[in-house]
Amino acid sequence: MSVAQVFQKFEQNFNPDAAEGMDLVFQFNIEDDQNYHLIIKDGTCKMVEGDHDDPSVTLIMDSATLNGIVSGETDGMQAFMSGQLRAEGDMMLATKLGQLFSLN
Repeated sequence: MSVAQVFQKFEQNFNPDAAEGMDLVFQFNIEDDQNYHLIIKDGTCKMVEGDHDDPSVTLIMDSATLNGIVSGETDGMQAFMSGQLRAEGDMMLATKLGQLFSLN
């Protein structure tokens, strides 16, 4: 799956109920592909190509790690602990991704 397809899947599998009252930006820096960010605001999700000026959290990984996490083959916490996934900003927000998106 291409990186663009992965982010389309994020949008398609968004759980608006879990995002009620939230105002967050998840920046994804994909080391070997295009960067994207997801804007979560009051039960809506918008995918945007490129970088955000002030993300809530930035997740840095390569496309293989992203695909593995989205497909369920790679555990996000395990990827973080092994250095395949790095986070900058409010790292606790990264744990909310599982609530906001049903990817598997």
